[in-house]
Amino acid sequence: MIADFHFIRPWVLVLLLLPILILWLAARSQDVRSQWKAIIAPHLLDSLVVDGSGVAKVRPSWLLAVMLASGTIGAAGPTWQREAPPFVEDTAPLVIAVNLSQSMDAIDVTPSRLERAKLKIKDVVATRSGARTAIIAYAGTAHLVLPLTEDAALLGAYSDALATRIMPKPGNDTVAALELADGLLDKEGVMGTVLLLTDGVDADARTILSAGRSGIVILGIGTAQGGPVKTTDGGFATDPSGARLFPKLDVSALEAIGRETGAAVATLTDDDADVRWIAQRVARNFAQKQATEGDRWQDLGWWLVLPVAAAMAFSFRKGWVVKTGALLMALNCSSPDSARADALLDMWLTSDQQGRIAYERGDYNGAASLFTDPVWKGVAYYRSGKFQEAVDAFAAVETAESWYNQGNALLHMNEYQQAVDAYEKALGIRPDWIDAKANLSVARQLVKKQKDKEDEQGGDPSQQPDKIEFDDKGKQGKEGRMELAEQTSEMWMKNIVVSPADLMARKFSIEAGRTSR
Repeated sequence: MIADFHFIRPWVLVLLLLPILILWLAARSQDVRSQWKAIIAPHLLDSLVVDGSGVAKVRPSWLLAVMLASGTIGAAGPTWQREAPPFVEDTAPLVIAVNLSQSMDAIDVTPSRLERAKLKIKDVVATRSGARTAIIAYAGTAHLVLPLTEDAALLGAYSDALATRIMPKPGNDTVAALELADGLLDKEGVMGTVLLLTDGVDADARTILSAGRSGIVILGIGTAQGGPVKTTDGGFATDPSGARLFPKLDVSALEAIGRETGAAVATLTDDDADVRWIAQRVARNFAQKQATEGDRWQDLGWWLVLPVAAAMAFSFRKGWVVKTGALLMALNCSSPDSARADALLDMWLTSDQQGRIAYERGDYNGAASLFTDPVWKGVAYYRSGKFQEAVDAFAAVETAESWYNQGNALLHMNEYQQAVDAYEKALGIRPDWIDAKANLSVARQLVKKQKDKEDEQGGDPSQQPDKIEFDDKGKQGKEGRMELAEQTSEMWMKNIVVSPADLMARKFSIEAGRTSR
């Protein structure tokens, strides 16, 4: 924190010369001896000058110097911590890479290493409500299961379908998995965390683990004692010599990789301690990102208003200032309680300042009614869940931030295409905005998903026809039978149920075939 301390506007500190000048001039004006030494002889001046009583008094020059110094330091913007702008997610994306090599079917942990890994995926996703998570499966090759998404149900469905049999090539290519994860995060334009759920790390992966841009977290799954590998037919896997495979988790090797590369390493636990540990590491990676790039520094100079206000209190003396203040207080006390409070606030705070106080207290509806600034009014409406009102408020300003905020509100209203348009306009003004690019990608995926759903509903084979007619003339019977056959074939194709595991197996096989050419 001390190392991060600096001033946002350091050039304002030049004004600190002014209170120093005031104190110097005040000291000279109060030095009676220096004023009379040119007129009265020194041996007579000591007898003529009467010193004060010695009781320290608060001098106006001191108060003025304190006020000016505090105000100058506050205007310079002292800061030592960052703040996230409105609508920026406070959780970084997470890419989960799951090892699907044959050893993950070992049953040294119940029911198996892979099944426990799938349960941990669900637990991790449950702790990241509203955050985006992706899943990668790897063995001899690495493949994307799901891109970054907030859909916990979809993540759960595809993680349930993970199995070692769907991988087209045996092995443990950790390098390919990490390169795919880094490429996914680079494509999204964000920095996140990569979680490896594995029973071993390829030795060739140490270089990429050390040089990776994203934070790496490794959760070792298995035991040092090891266990047999169960097959799909209920038997146990064997090596070429006929002996049962008995893979062990090399904990010391994982710890050595952690020390050498800086990756966070832990092993599976029976409770949720490992899930909490993962969540802490993901949050720590995000905090480090916040400290090094992106978000703006928080201006903390407003705290210096307090000493300035305390110094101003000494400036009141008997006279018209106090009498006028007493009159105003009397007028306020004669009004009803709510009106009295509003009148007091109106005396000292603007509507936007009052709105900010209500916003900080969580009274977003009240803040929206107080704000006159359209951006803050829109933020308050957004936080209160009034997304249409938020869009209307943001629309009053033609800036990149306004379009970005409109896109966020439109997403909540399920107006995905309008959200896409808003994000594109924001990027047209500010092309390098990473958050807008990420949200635009999400909005486009939702638009595609919505269109696909509409297409499915439009061709739903379960709908009954409005009318059935038979060709009883005999001349076009053959043509009619062909149409019926085509329709039956189409309906049959639409009713084929393919499991996510089979879909992934086919997809991975095709991808592996392309890379091997």
